[in-house]
Amino acid sequence: MSSSRALGDLSRRERQVMNALFAGGPATVSEVLDRMADPPSYSSVRATLRVLEEKGHVEHDFEGRSYLYRPTLEPERARRAALAELVRTYFDGSVQNAAAALLRMSDARLPESTIERLSAEIERAQREGR
Repeated sequence: MSSSRALGDLSRRERQVMNALFAGGPATVSEVLDRMADPPSYSSVRATLRVLEEKGHVEHDFEGRSYLYRPTLEPERARRAALAELVRTYFDGSVQNAAAALLRMSDARLPESTIERLSAEIERAQREGR
């Protein structure tokens, strides 16, 4: 199973816990709770972390008297997996449509540096045959 497919199969609560871990780095159950909007109970987060660990998305170390949880997937890989799932789900797999939608989202004028960076990424993709 690919990383993107595995992450796409997370429940809403599992995704919230993973987002909390990606947002702030390794954390105890209490710290995960603090990072969540509208958090569930302590025992619910602890159980969710245990499920995520069984699925291979999270691992832990023992620090003092607490477990310190962290994602097994690097943040960059997680971002790519999440974006791939978003493109597959909402844009019928079309990267072009997703990119166009992202560019239309902002009412503000894009800074020249952003335009240059996007142009460079497009050129690189063309050179790589993508």
